[in-house]
Formats: sequence, structure tokens, C-alpha cells
Amino acid sequence: MKILVTGANGFVGRNLCLALCQQQHAVVAAVRAVDNSNDGLLQTVAIVAIDADSDWSAALHDVDVVVHLAARVHVMRDTAADPLAEFRQVNVAGTLNLARQAAQHGVKRFVFISSVKVNGEHTEIGRPFTEENVANTQDAYGQSKFEAEQGLLLLAQQAAMEMVIIRPPLVYGAGVKANFASMLQAVQRGIPMPLGAIHNQRSFVYVDNLVSLILRSLDHPAAANQVFLVSDGHDLSTTELLRACALALGVKSRLLPVPQRLIAFAAALLGKRAVAQRLCGNLQVDISKARTVLGWTPPVSVADGLKATALGLMQGEE
Repeated sequence: MKILVTGANGFVGRNLCLALCQQQHAVVAAVRAVDNSNDGLLQTVAIVAIDADSDWSAALHDVDVVVHLAARVHVMRDTAADPLAEFRQVNVAGTLNLARQAAQHGVKRFVFISSVKVNGEHTEIGRPFTEENVANTQDAYGQSKFEAEQGLLLLAQQAAMEMVIIRPPLVYGAGVKANFASMLQAVQRGIPMPLGAIHNQRSFVYVDNLVSLILRSLDHPAAANQVFLVSDGHDLSTTELLRACALALGVKSRLLPVPQRLIAFAAALLGKRAVAQRLCGNLQVDISKARTVLGWTPPVSVADGLKATALGLMQGEE
């Protein structure tokens, strides 16, 4: 198949393009700057901006499937005057513009990488999110992803192109950035953390597991016009995650058993409730639908995923 991957030079995009090339697919990689150093299976196309006016015609010639990864991503301190408008410009208008042009070019399937934030920000232990939950977005990023999903599913009713929507939680792996990388670096340096008595449960997804589900979604008949949640299939508390990271890095974990309630109290005093929620709250997803409908199982264990991530950190992968 010939597959267009947007956001091809991003964290997930690089891993996906590699896997697609290994499977002998012809890949069109949409990037901000063209790099002609890739092998013949990978064609790069420069797309400077993703919005309602972007012209995708050069990238869509003879393409069978689009995997849309590119997005305006969630940030902790958004400085935009109107964050929702900024997110909508790229994540909604840009996505639907690409999808309409893809349908006009005869693309058979459009795989959209959304976010678990469409479901919400937290769950109760033992009551994970499912695809059947009513959307409960809590921020502009999640709202923009939900609006894009709704627009795509509506387009699927009007055009011959099939849609597949995948909602991942936090994605990790070698080369991961942002908070997960900062956490790994803190563990590696032996910085003491007051997180030795956290009894929450959170779902994560190793990048190769996400890529595996994307690959399964490219042409599986049962994936058409469906929404899937994805994770490693094994949830961890923050304490368990930090200990597992320390083990993968070959260092001693330095976790102080501070009670959760005290952490929440201190965070509230410091105006850091959102940080405490991520560290102490629950966010579980149920991947039963992907298992049952697509016959998919995460191929990489949490332990092996963390080992690969730790190795990437120690080798200085970007």
C-alpha cells in the first residue's frame, strides 16, 4: 500500500514510518522540511502549515491510506490568547481539510490519532474508560480532538472513505520528550521524590504498541468507522512506574513514602492541583474492543518498553 503519514518527523511518526518501510509499504512522509536521505520506500513532502487552506494534492497522489498524526499538541502553559481557537485551526479545520481532500483523491481509509483526553482526565480505579463513554473533555486540546473526531465520522457517512480513530494515553519510548523524559532523568540522577506511597492506576502505551495497532488498523475490515482505545494492557501506579524506571535504568529508586493526602494538600497550597492529579490520580483505559474486534494484543510488555526507553535515554537519543 501507499500510505501518507503526517507528522512523520515526530516521535510516533518516525517509529511508524520505520515500521511501514520494514513492511515494504510505500510511505509519503509529510514534514515541515524535506529530507532526501531516506530510502526509496519513503517520499518526503513539505507541508509548512496544517489549516483549512493547506493544499495536500502533492502528497495524496495514488495514496491508499492516510495516517494523521500531526497536531497542535497539548502544552501545560499555553500562552495563546484563545487556546481553543488555535487548537481548532490545526486539529479541527486542518484535519477535516486534509480528510476532504483525501476523499476527493480516492483514499480508501483515514486513520486519525486522537487522544484519551476526549474521554476525560481521570477515572475511578476499576472503572476504566471505554469507547462507549460519553466525551468529557476538560481542556481546549481534548475538545479540539473530539470535534475533529465528530467531523471525520460525519464525513465517513458522506464519502466513500473509511475512518479509524485511535485514542492513546501518554505515549513513551526511546526519544520521548516532555514530562516522561524529565521523570526518567530525575530517576537516573537519583533525585529523591515524595512518591513512594501512591496507590493509583494509570494506563500508558509504549510507542511500538501504538504503532502495532495503527498497522493493524490500516486495512482490517472490522476497523472501518470505529473508535479504539489503546494501552500496554498493564496499568501502573506512579510508585510502580518510578520503581520500574529505576530498574530499567539500573539505578536505585529514591522514593519517600509521603501520604497521598499530604501531597494533594501541598499541591493545593502551591496552586499545583493539576500536577498532583497527574501524579496521584487514576486514568485507566480498557482495550478490550481492540483485542476482540481486531484480534490485537500489545506485542511489547511494559518492562521491555521501559527498558528500551531507558536505553534510549542512556544513549542520548533525540
